[in-house]
Amino acid sequence: MSFSWLPPPVLVAGPCTLENDDLNLTVAETLAELQAKLGLRVLFKGSFDKANRSNLDAPRGLGLDLGLAGLARVRSETGLPVLTDVHEVHQVEQVGEVVDALQVPAFLCRQTDLLCAVGRTLKPVNIKKGQWMSAEEMGRAVAKVRSNQEGGGKGVADIAVTERGTFFGYGDLVVDMRNFKRLRDAAGCAVLFDATHAVQQPGRGARGSSAGTREHVAGLLMAAAAGGADGFFIETHPQPEIAPSDSATMWPLEELYELVERAVVVWEAARRVRERV
Repeated sequence: MSFSWLPPPVLVAGPCTLENDDLNLTVAETLAELQAKLGLRVLFKGSFDKANRSNLDAPRGLGLDLGLAGLARVRSETGLPVLTDVHEVHQVEQVGEVVDALQVPAFLCRQTDLLCAVGRTLKPVNIKKGQWMSAEEMGRAVAKVRSNQEGGGKGVADIAVTERGTFFGYGDLVVDMRNFKRLRDAAGCAVLFDATHAVQQPGRGARGSSAGTREHVAGLLMAAAAGGADGFFIETHPQPEIAPSDSATMWPLEELYELVERAVVVWEAARRVRERV
């Protein structure tokens, strides 16, 4: 199975952390139905390990082997391409044998060895933008991946960067809508918008975990759709309040179709405007 970030729009969605097969497949089957109804390409996302949790005793996920087995099952049962994060170089080859695309977490987006390793898989790559990273710095991160894809027949369509905002004040993220064009110009690749992580409030939850303002997800997503994002990244769960990770920001699964449908309408209207300018 092949997957490319372009042409847009594309949706990357799924639970923050992979859970049991029933939960994973419930989400994936909803995403497959959404793809069929709306006609946009959907990629299932789930993490096998949340290696950057705020607290040592926070749940981290299924682990590498069980997580990859769960992703393979999603792929087999639904036909959706699958994506997961890698945190360490030694994970990359094994993960690349299972998934359709690899993701570099925001806190690791400058790690040269990791970026080079995911490039060598010749699989599509999504690099989450660190909150402190400028568009130009993200362009250099993309260059590290691309330098290891030479000769593999891969082009700009196979790398994406994902905007999630910048730190502002104490624990809030603010999204600069100008950054979609800036990132595209600097990195030469697709630019996605992470609507659910953009409303996180790092360190403001219980015991230093991340809090969040889910009520702002829809407004920011519509703004990004109008502002030039090539696709959307949305973490979703049937019961966000009991999810083991990012419960304050994940979007309720039963409300996902309406949210994405609205975003696609805005995206298409904005595209028509851009084509007339």
